[in-house]
Amino acid sequence: MFDKICLILVIIGSLNWGLVGLFQFDLVAWAFGGSAAIISRIIYTIIALAGIWCISLLFRDRAIAND
Repeated sequence: MFDKICLILVIIGSLNWGLVGLFQFDLVAWAFGGSAAIISRIIYTIIALAGIWCISLLFRDRAIAND
């Protein structure tokens, strides 16, 4: 479950970076009062930690269950 939450956060972060790259629009900064606002910085940090956690997904061997 934790892996899925982290993966969702990384996807949200990548969509935000896509908006920045394509339209120069930072959704997190817009929604939470600028990129220097404390809540924005907390969100950026949480997404960064989720990204670091997702690196471990590359090195895990998991059996795929056939339901």
